[in-house]
Amino acid sequence: MKVPLSKKNALAYHADGRPGKIEVIPTKPHHSQYDLSLAYSPGVAEPCLEIRDNPEDVYKYTAKGNLVAVISNGTAVLGLGDIGPEAGKPVMEGKGLLFKIYADIDVFDIEISDKTIDGMVNTIKSIAPTFGGINLEDIKAPECFEVEDRLKELLDIPVMHDDQHGTAMITSAGLLNALEITGKKIEDLKVVVNGAGASAISCSALYLKLGIKRENLVMVDSKGVLNKSRTDLNPWKMKFVTDRDLNTLADAMKGADMFLGLSVAGAVNPEMLLSMNSNPIVFALANPTPEISYELAVATRNDIIMGTGRSDFPNQVNNVLGFPYIFRGALDVRATAINDTMKLAAAYALADLARQPVPEEVNIAYQVTNLKFGRDYIIPKPSDPRLITHIAPAVAKAAMETGVARKPIVDWDAYNDELNKRLGLSNPLIRQIKARARKNPKKVVFAEAENYKILKAAEIVVEEGIAHPILLGDRNIILSMIQEHDLELHDIEIIDPRSDEEKPRREMFARQFHEKRKRRGVTMNAALDMMAHRNYFGPSLVENGFADAMISGLTSSYPATIRPALRIIGKKKGANIVSGMYIMITKKGPFFFADTTVNMNPDIDKLVEITLQTAEMVRQFNIEPRIAMLSYSNFGSVEGNIPIMVRNAVARLHKEHPELIVDGDLQANFALNNALLRENFPFSKLIDSPANTLIFPYLTAGNIAYKLMQEMGGAEAIGPILMGLNKSIHVLQMGSSVSEIVNMVTIAVIDAQCNDDQVCS
Repeated sequence: MKVPLSKKNALAYHADGRPGKIEVIPTKPHHSQYDLSLAYSPGVAEPCLEIRDNPEDVYKYTAKGNLVAVISNGTAVLGLGDIGPEAGKPVMEGKGLLFKIYADIDVFDIEISDKTIDGMVNTIKSIAPTFGGINLEDIKAPECFEVEDRLKELLDIPVMHDDQHGTAMITSAGLLNALEITGKKIEDLKVVVNGAGASAISCSALYLKLGIKRENLVMVDSKGVLNKSRTDLNPWKMKFVTDRDLNTLADAMKGADMFLGLSVAGAVNPEMLLSMNSNPIVFALANPTPEISYELAVATRNDIIMGTGRSDFPNQVNNVLGFPYIFRGALDVRATAINDTMKLAAAYALADLARQPVPEEVNIAYQVTNLKFGRDYIIPKPSDPRLITHIAPAVAKAAMETGVARKPIVDWDAYNDELNKRLGLSNPLIRQIKARARKNPKKVVFAEAENYKILKAAEIVVEEGIAHPILLGDRNIILSMIQEHDLELHDIEIIDPRSDEEKPRREMFARQFHEKRKRRGVTMNAALDMMAHRNYFGPSLVENGFADAMISGLTSSYPATIRPALRIIGKKKGANIVSGMYIMITKKGPFFFADTTVNMNPDIDKLVEITLQTAEMVRQFNIEPRIAMLSYSNFGSVEGNIPIMVRNAVARLHKEHPELIVDGDLQANFALNNALLRENFPFSKLIDSPANTLIFPYLTAGNIAYKLMQEMGGAEAIGPILMGLNKSIHVLQMGSSVSEIVNMVTIAVIDAQCNDDQVCS
């Protein structure tokens, strides 16, 4: 699904809070004078002297080995052209963000105000000692060719112009798989490349190395086919002049097996497509509108294998499938270059990955039941978590085989583990839950809609396709706030529980509530009064099917929000309690904390049920729970009521649920430190991998722990997630940010999906 973007929100994303998208964060202690003396003077002199005596030690004592420069002069920015270095900076920052989230590579973006080849080369050469690699970006052709070639000769670190080589590697992977499907041989393939810029020339050069014959490749620019009659060609275009008597794109397309478009929208018409050979391979990559639309192409030919640059059609050619992992592999072996063998290794690895079974989180993200290798899936999806462990090792091995690796990898299993640990699961988890919500968005009641944060969150979930908001509150106030803040909330459903219009539903809800609670002291008049309140009216909308879920609590206390929901919705069938969980998003991945919000002093029975409810919820995120039940002791090392209670709860879980990976009583550091646990308690069920799910023995401990993690540890908290309720009702933290509200709406939608389907995978 392609998410529509408004100009206002795009600008706000870059401007709000701390301007831009990246920052520099210290990686060493720096809180004491002693720390600062080590970081700077006098302690810093020691690594300086070591590097002076052995320059290679710069990789040992500094961040150089994981630092890439993203460098541009702004002469060919995206589809915007020559907009200058300052205007190109948001793109370079974005590239840095992608490097970090996909491959844990640090980036300094550098914008150069020089359009000359000599000026760019000299500048980059002068700053190169800072970096482990150079990613050239958005430099126009033909200058980009000479800049890259000269830097490769001058520098002993990886240099790559991604605009040239990224598309080449990814389309090569798609081409290899298209050949596998059609049974065609690469040496027989007739290829037409429409466009003669940096990317087109690099793609063509790599195709020749794949095995396409030079005489079978025809390149076309805006003036026609590059043939011998042309006198206006630069040296790079001259390499692709054809001997064939062809002049126009239509001429070249006749009898072709493959079309690669890196040109302009609408360049190809159905007649050209029909003139191609059987099972044509078409990569129409003009963005945002391809050379021929996907719909028209597949309507014209049912034997086509087609890719575009867009995420809303099959086989997206997206450079993020390449550059993060290519540089990751090159940096990890301290390569002196990125050569053709490494690029081909990346292409073959990418092609191989598309032939393997697809993880469920990828199916969920792209709203399909089972992606399989075939005409509509020849290129992996950017959300595939296996990309880093598939491509980076292939690139590293190619670097070693071609003699450009200065730090060969010996233990490949350990290297794969290291790659997995670099990213954790945090970003994939957030992307996954949002993609899953978009698969089947639900009606969500926003109970406090007279608040700007709530309205802004509603705008975002509408724009992202996560949910269909129902806003509760005074209609005039809400509409006035929408207008005041210029929010894109047109035709949104607004309900005022106090209005005359809602009187019939208020009375119906009151009768239902009175019937449930009349023997608990609730009179009919009291029920009518309660239904004028959003926290009673909202759950009643959900209970009666007018909505699927509700969020509330931004401006009210936790008990004031959860109590009405418990009274109206009630617990799930078979549930004896309701419990609360937080997802803590950390640099080491997500952790699940329970019970952090509901049960103050649980007994053994409640601890067991909290654990089972939490395990079920964690599995909804396609993560296998590894559960530590916490205490102040380790397996009875200290006696006391709490360790005994936790130990007895674990014993019951081991007996009744032997499939569950759970252990305790455990101190938190042992639960999270595998080496510590293995050394001291090798019998534990958690020795293979640290716990990702922590069950606290009482609410005080859990509540304090998650808030300390949030405020002091810099973790992002998603929650509280209520477990055990019969319908999807979730309570916000007081003062939640807009992002936190959006995350909770996403959780509420997923919970409602599970309630509908009774299947949460």
